[in-house]
Amino acid sequence: QVQLVESGGGSVQAGGSLRLSCAVSEYRSRQYCMGWFRQAPGKEREGVATIRSDYNTNYADSVKGRFTISKDNAKNVYLQMNSLKPEDTAMYYCAAGSSGFCSGGFGTSAYNYWGQGTQVTVSS
Repeated sequence: QVQLVESGGGSVQAGGSLRLSCAVSEYRSRQYCMGWFRQAPGKEREGVATIRSDYNTNYADSVKGRFTISKDNAKNVYLQMNSLKPEDTAMYYCAAGSSGFCSGGFGTSAYNYWGQGTQVTVSS
C-alpha cells in the first residue's frame, strides 16, 4: 500500500510563493506517474501537474510558467508555486499512478493512491 503525505500548504498573499511536498512511502514510487491535483469548494478536482518516471512533466494551462513539479531520489515530490493568484486557492492533493508514463493524463481514475491534501489559500 502506497502512502502519500502532503505538507507545505498555508496562507499567502497574491503574488507570493509556496512549496508543497509529498512524501511517498513506497520505494517503487520512482516508477510511478506522480501528480498534483487541486479541488476548490464546489468545484471538481482538477489536475495541476504531472511528472513521469522519466522526469518528463506536464502542466495545466492555468499554471504553466508559474508552477514547477519535481521529484528527488528520496521518494519526495514537490510543487513549487510562484506568482500565486486568489483562484489558486484550493485543497491540493498528491497522487500516484502505476502507469509510469502518465498515460491517463489528468484523469483522476488513472491514479491509484491519494494523499489527504494540504490547504492553499491565496488572498488578494
